[in-house]
Amino acid sequence: MKRLVVMVLVLLAVISAAAVFGQEAAAEGTAAAAESTPAWKYIAAALAVGISCIAGGIAVGQIGSAAMGAMSENPELSGKALPYAGLAEGICLWGFLVALLILVL
Repeated sequence: MKRLVVMVLVLLAVISAAAVFGQEAAAEGTAAAAESTPAWKYIAAALAVGISCIAGGIAVGQIGSAAMGAMSENPELSGKALPYAGLAEGICLWGFLVALLILVL
């Protein structure tokens, strides 16, 4: 699991660096850089949504299995476990917001 998290963070760092350098090249006003900038925006937005949804799915899977195990022993815990699954699903929403900001700005 730690290896997956490290790989995702490295991938995000590489994509972020590529997006920053793409914006700097477009600011210089060259025609070739201006044509390649929208492609980087779409790739960065797709990766933001894709990686956050994969991470959210992994988190909900882990939380869901732990919640089911806890509820099998004590049924009163069902109301307490639900907010944690909602927090894990929030990861996907943050990825969508980041992608939206990448595309708009």
